[in-house]
Amino acid sequence: MTSSVPVTQVQALVSYLDQEAQPAIVLDTDYNILASNTAYRRQFGLAGQSVVGEKCFRVSHHYDRPCDLAGEHCPMKKALEKRGPDRVLHIHHTPRGPEHVNVELRPILDESGNVIGYVEHLVTVRQASARASSEGLVGRSPRFMQALEALQRVAPSRLPVLLLGESGSGKELFARAVHEASERSRGPFVVVDCSGLSETLFESELFGYEKGAFTGAASRKHGLVETARGGTLFLDEIGDVPLGMQVKLLRLIETGTFRRVGGVETLHADFRLVAATHKPLREMVADGRFRQDLYYRISTFPIELPALRDRAGDIALLVDSFLQRMAQSSRPLRITPQALARLAGHDWPGNIRELRNVLERASLFADDGVIDLPQLPALIAGGPPAAPQAGLPAPSGRRMPDAELARLARGFPGTRRALARQLGLSERTLYRRLKSLGIAMPDREAAP
Repeated sequence: MTSSVPVTQVQALVSYLDQEAQPAIVLDTDYNILASNTAYRRQFGLAGQSVVGEKCFRVSHHYDRPCDLAGEHCPMKKALEKRGPDRVLHIHHTPRGPEHVNVELRPILDESGNVIGYVEHLVTVRQASARASSEGLVGRSPRFMQALEALQRVAPSRLPVLLLGESGSGKELFARAVHEASERSRGPFVVVDCSGLSETLFESELFGYEKGAFTGAASRKHGLVETARGGTLFLDEIGDVPLGMQVKLLRLIETGTFRRVGGVETLHADFRLVAATHKPLREMVADGRFRQDLYYRISTFPIELPALRDRAGDIALLVDSFLQRMAQSSRPLRITPQALARLAGHDWPGNIRELRNVLERASLFADDGVIDLPQLPALIAGGPPAAPQAGLPAPSGRRMPDAELARLARGFPGTRRALARQLGLSERTLYRRLKSLGIAMPDREAAP
């Protein structure tokens, strides 16, 4: 193997990178790993094995071709085009299994400005899991990855974040992940449920009140704004904030000051704002139900959270995760492939909350610890046996592009045979195409 990066320059880079706590590798322009620092070897390396001389896409993804040829965003291609850094969120194979990793690639330029190599920094995302997990965010489908990448972009900043998505799509979990990935992670995470509160009650809950401010106010009470000092204030369902209260909320956000109900002292707030709603705020602004100035203050960085039907490839992961969580307070549970297939084919209008409720109900009927079709609600268990999964195209005579096939295969929870059947392909044809993309899928169901 020959490299366009001089050996002395590689050695100097490694010496420099070894002082960093962040894992990093040096690459040439042909995807070969030239060196790795101590942090990389500690976090991503295998004992007794060196990655030097290996292709980065083989090590990180187990592909036999570069990421962009396997249907993913390749930071090397973008960094070469821009002659500058590029960043992407990928799922990497690690000694611990698949993990979400933020990858930043910076080109190495020679004296003429030509790219002769790259330095790649890798940061594992701790706020989400690409495997079944007993806590936090779980997912690896394309739509989930888009939302998670946006979250990783904005979390280190101080910008307000607006989470948009249907009810039950996991907005509070995403809000908590923003908090945990921010510089305020050591501070409190305070949730304010804005739905169902009158203007008076909302103001006293948010700002607190002084003794004697109203009948029953026997002592001073600190509001949730004060409780959130040094941390994150999460306004859930902000679309339900009473119109009269919105002006006071706007003043709080713009000036960072407030007064307790019945008080005259001006107090200073110190929080990061994350808001969420399932309501169409733009339409509400147009018809006067939501203040335009407040909307622009809270929507600096909106993140669209996908409905569960738009990330059906994550259902198997979510099911395993919920079963793990339920097993912590009861007996171990498992689900049969037949029952899992029914869940994967359901439309889930109630999103992740509905899936969790269905599994909790089914667990009560699983006397032997196994959830099968009889334990599922009739609406789900009685569905057609071979319904296509949400998010999969109907079979057609058109050849599916490689990038689309790769996306579907990576997010599909079943076997290669099941995917071939739903795409209208022979299993042999699907096997050959996936092999050419460097993607492996199980060829049989796990034993029930």
